[in-house]
Amino acid sequence: MIHHTSGQAVTSFSVASSRRYRTADGEQREETEWFNVSAFGRLSEICNQYLTRGQQVYVEGRLRGRSYTDRDGQPRYSLDIMLSEMQMLGRRGENESGGGGGGESYGGGRGMGDGDPPPYDDSDDLPF
Repeated sequence: MIHHTSGQAVTSFSVASSRRYRTADGEQREETEWFNVSAFGRLSEICNQYLTRGQQVYVEGRLRGRSYTDRDGQPRYSLDIMLSEMQMLGRRGENESGGGGGGESYGGGRGMGDGDPPPYDDSDDLPF
């Protein structure tokens, strides 16, 4: 967890969204896209405390597009999610193939009462 200069807690993590489909010739393929997620305030603390790698999670929030330069000097574009609601799916410790089922829900679409999050430059935290 990071504390922004405003003193507000900030947590960043990545989520994968996968889809399976068949090509015209019947071959099955899978496509995965990764999204950076930023959580602020109390929601940040909850994510930091309870989410684990590989855990299924439902996230909802405002999309923010941004461009940056990667470590090799190449221009890149990223579509980030500014988290307003999060629901943990399955039980803690289950991997991706574990059951969906219930879970705890946080945020209620209100952003935990924090309003819009402060600007946050997380370009150094990118996983690529």
